[in-house]
Amino acid sequence: MQNAILLVSCPDRKGLVKEISSFIADNGGNIVSFDQHIDEQTKTFLARVEWSLEDFKIPREKIENEFKKVAQKFSMNFQISFSDYVKKVAIFVSKQEHCFYDLMHRFYSGELKGEVKLVISNHEKARKTAEFFGVPFYHIPKTKENKLEAEKRELELLKEYGVELVVLARYMQILSPKFVKEYENKIINIHHSFLPAFPGAKPYERAFGKGVKIIGATAHYVTEELDEGPIIEQDVVRVSHKDSLEDFIRKGKDIEKVVLARAVKWHLEDKILVYNGKTVVFE
Repeated sequence: MQNAILLVSCPDRKGLVKEISSFIADNGGNIVSFDQHIDEQTKTFLARVEWSLEDFKIPREKIENEFKKVAQKFSMNFQISFSDYVKKVAIFVSKQEHCFYDLMHRFYSGELKGEVKLVISNHEKARKTAEFFGVPFYHIPKTKENKLEAEKRELELLKEYGVELVVLARYMQILSPKFVKEYENKIINIHHSFLPAFPGAKPYERAFGKGVKIIGATAHYVTEELDEGPIIEQDVVRVSHKDSLEDFIRKGKDIEKVVLARAVKWHLEDKILVYNGKTVVFE
């Protein structure tokens, strides 16, 4: 079944739901789901609407232009996508492969609806895994001296493959502001702590040193500020004084995989709205 998906945000006011529903119904569409949320602090209306294109009168290539008449009336920010469209994905990884391998398995099994077009790493270690799944692998070493040149090559590859989502699967490099701007709200990172606790390097070591009772993982969109981007998903696991640092890391890796996979899935299914530095996820 082919469905259209509308993500919309705008100042809250009366008549929004009616106007959106009427646009769909008056053109022969059947609403499959209508999820909405009102941010009471900012008086912002946020919604995800999905409807069947069967018998819908407006050709899919003209829906966006036609909906602009509604959007202008209510000062809406919106995007239209389609359920049968498969986004092109690039995965960046360094030495630790647990998140990378987990994602590849989920893509391969069909759990994640996307096409991994290439894998980029600053180390050779992940090449075998990429080749096992039949995905092109590019080894691009990165140092302080060659960072800009390396990123230029990375961006060239992303454009060449038509990439629409970049996933940092424990890619232990900080992206430049230029790189981030090119893919605003289209770069997902997994950080191995329950942000905002322990941002930056060695969060497990710092958590262990503090004697915390829970550790976690956070998937977020990448911004210019390190580990400060809009949070998509988080989860935690309990730890205790009986756990060693190695136990913290082992338990944490399991959480990282699940949290990253959820965030990637929701992005690929157009279930995330970003506003005011945070997200609403229509699960």
